[in-house]
Amino acid sequence: MIIFKEPASLATFLNEKRRLQKSLGFVPTMGALHAGHLLLINESRAGNDLVVASIFVNPTQFNDAKDFQKYPKTIEKDVYALEKAGCDGLLLPDVEGMYPDGTGNGQVYDLGSLETKLEGFYRPGHFQGVCRVVHRLLDIVQPDRIYLGQKDFQQCMVIKRLISIIGSEAKVVVCPTLRDADGLAMSSRNMRLNPDQRLTATGIYEALDEVRQNQHTKQVQELEASAVSSLTARGFRVDYVKIVDASNLEPVAQISSGKKMVALAAAYLDDIRLIDNIFLN
Repeated sequence: MIIFKEPASLATFLNEKRRLQKSLGFVPTMGALHAGHLLLINESRAGNDLVVASIFVNPTQFNDAKDFQKYPKTIEKDVYALEKAGCDGLLLPDVEGMYPDGTGNGQVYDLGSLETKLEGFYRPGHFQGVCRVVHRLLDIVQPDRIYLGQKDFQQCMVIKRLISIIGSEAKVVVCPTLRDADGLAMSSRNMRLNPDQRLTATGIYEALDEVRQNQHTKQVQELEASAVSSLTARGFRVDYVKIVDASNLEPVAQISSGKKMVALAAAYLDDIRLIDNIFLN
């Protein structure tokens, strides 16, 4: 695996590979890698001639400065894991390399209602920051496919919208959420959980699974309220539990077998924010 710290060096390397008509899969990350990230690498490896990953903790997508400062960093371990998984190239830039004109101003992306719902509502500015960094990464890498995890369900939708806005030809491949044996969705932020918090954290999956199990016997509002109560009783501070149309995140009035729906949740354990989602019907 070749490590590139300068985006221009990676772009030059990949241009040479493209002349050989090599297909390219890309896995963008913020590091602190876990088995879910490596699943994306494996999927990319299976579907492309070359696999490139990036590790960059993007400051423009954090609306909480403390969250940015506390984001876990395990670079040496990450590099070893990517090399072992068969990654061909790793972009490991600094902020100046990613934002040569500074982070203060940038393009504003028309994300429509995606920017005002759920994560967009509770994390204002977050998705604009995501779009800024992913736009830059797509310009550098120009992949055939970009691999994302379902855990970040709304972010996947945002990146699909971004690709349409900028006219990229990259195909988005969304891979299923990988979970620990007790159901907790794998996340870099899980590294910040102490042992007691780690035991409690499974409650977010359990609350969503209760929604799935009871979807045909209870009304939507009752399902959502019950999940919120369950999380609150466990000590979570809940931002939302919502059942929505999986195609557009619009709220649904009732469970329908003719419409693909997803239950999404976001909640804090102390200052650690966890998200998860489960498809229903």
